[in-house]
Order: sequence, then structure tokens, then C-alpha cells
Amino acid sequence: MAEDPARSHHGLDRVQHAADSQGYAEEQAFLSQNAVAMRKMMADMMIKPSGDIDRDFVEMMVPHHQGAVDMAKTELEYGRNARLRRLAQQIVATQQREITVMQNAVSDGASAVAQSPGRPHAVLQQPDPIAGSAAHDGTRMSQ
Repeated sequence: MAEDPARSHHGLDRVQHAADSQGYAEEQAFLSQNAVAMRKMMADMMIKPSGDIDRDFVEMMVPHHQGAVDMAKTELEYGRNARLRRLAQQIVATQQREITVMQNAVSDGASAVAQSPGRPHAVLQQPDPIAGSAAHDGTRMSQ
């Protein structure tokens, strides 16, 4: 077999092979970490209903949001696209904030519902610190 002199000169094909191998290894690590995050998220979202719709909602949504955080962190570890890395940073911050808001709403809501037994479905009027967030649809992605 004849070698391509343009590629084998100065070991260029060895360098390309090493770069291809590195890229493949990174891609496999990225895919593996995301698969772990997805499996954990899906398993954690399978809850036993408590009879409290709000609590059940939070119990399912927290792992969903944590899965997004874990996947975004994997993008930050392996991704190279600056725009996507900024989006991943925003996802981490926003989803973590939303987890806290949901957890606080359930703990705050338990006492609020107990205080108004005649209106079990009363809407609590609390300021939403993440109103207008575009974390899921990406419409406010930084340029």
C-alpha cells in the first residue's frame, strides 16, 4: 500500500489520527455522562403519588430540572461552541433557581393551605422571581 506523501510527511496522518481518537473519546464520554443523567432523571421522576398534586408536581419536576442541570454541565465540560456554552451556563443557573422556587413553594404552600381549609385550591399570590424566564425555549439566548 502506498502512503499519501502529502499526509504522511512529518507524521500528519498520525496527528490527525490522534485528534480523531481524542474527539471520539470526548464524544463517548459526553454521551455516556448524558445517558447517566437521563437514566437518573427518568428514574427519579417516577414517584409514588402522595395525594398532594402540588407536592407530586415538585417531586417530578425537581429531577427533570436537575437532569437539565447535569446535561448542561456536561456541555460545559466538553462543548466548544461559545454560544451553546453560555446557554448551558444560563440553564444551570435558571434551573437551579427554579428548583429552589418549587421546593419553597411546596413548603410555603403547606402552611398556606392549612390556614385556609375552605379553599383548598386557592392560588397563592407570591412574586415569581423567575417570571419571564426563557430557560426552556431558548428565545432569550445571549449572542
